[in-house]
Amino acid sequence: MTWIRRRFRPEQIRELSLLLLILAAVLFFGSQIDNYYSARTFNRISTSVAILVVVAVGQTLVVLTRNIDLSVGSIVGFTAYFVGAILAQHNGMAPWAAVLLAIGMGMVMGVVNGLIIAYGRVPAIITTLGTLAIYRTILVDLSNAQTIITASLPQWVLELPRTNLFSLAGLDLRLMVGLALLVVLVFQLVLSYLPFGRLLYAIGSNPEAAQFAGLPVRRTVFLAYVLCGALAGLAGFMFLARFGNITVVAGQGMELQVVAAVVVGGVNIFGGSGSMLGALLGTVLIATLEQSLLRWAQISEFWRDAILGLLILLAIATDAVILERLRAIWARTGIRVAEE
Repeated sequence: MTWIRRRFRPEQIRELSLLLLILAAVLFFGSQIDNYYSARTFNRISTSVAILVVVAVGQTLVVLTRNIDLSVGSIVGFTAYFVGAILAQHNGMAPWAAVLLAIGMGMVMGVVNGLIIAYGRVPAIITTLGTLAIYRTILVDLSNAQTIITASLPQWVLELPRTNLFSLAGLDLRLMVGLALLVVLVFQLVLSYLPFGRLLYAIGSNPEAAQFAGLPVRRTVFLAYVLCGALAGLAGFMFLARFGNITVVAGQGMELQVVAAVVVGGVNIFGGSGSMLGALLGTVLIATLEQSLLRWAQISEFWRDAILGLLILLAIATDAVILERLRAIWARTGIRVAEE
């Protein structure tokens, strides 16, 4: 047990189990769906993962502090629509300016959430349920129910989803997928090596103790929401590039997918534990199931949401029962090792 403890953490067991589940899902659907093992399937799933995981990274920052952001779907839809509308009117806008505009719009909405939750001390679930509706309503009112169409967008936006970083064995690594992986890597390094990451874990593990110890709890929670909004804004731009035709319901329901990916990925909904790698694996599993079930069983959107809800319940139950026992065993073993 001591040898195992020195090499594995309970969270790593969750990550290993996710890898096995993803492999099992791929093998199962590969046996049920014709031509499943193809570059088209890989590109469809990986592009879906790219958008979801960027939002999941921001959600992970928030959940680690024992909070939640249910407004991310509305932020994604809001930024996708209005950046698309601006690009439709100004086709000459530089790509970097459009990306920064999307990130900035998302950041502003994250600031609103952060101020109300961190400094106004309004519960996160109440605040973000409210801003989820408010941001969507503003979008509907200002858009006049008009649709952004691909014909009005600059050519570089339409080509972006098909832009490859490189190809290997017939599989293409899209630029958007590479960007998403870079976001995961950067924020995993932030959690592992920067004081901000350690503050997130400390606050989520015990907010009262962190406050008593003089840690900047409000500022850290506020910054987590700002970053979450900024990443949702980036995902909104990626959403625009992938789909092109954007309506006022863009991104609707994405919050459920993201929460499912984060929780299934081993990020404790009660804060204090989790990793960006786990969030990535949870996103891959969710996207694989969604894309594959649509092709295999032609399930409705209602059943898709039911499956996501079931996965959330199973993940929370697993974390509450199995992983908590493993953490207790790890802690007792650690005490014995220290005493020896």
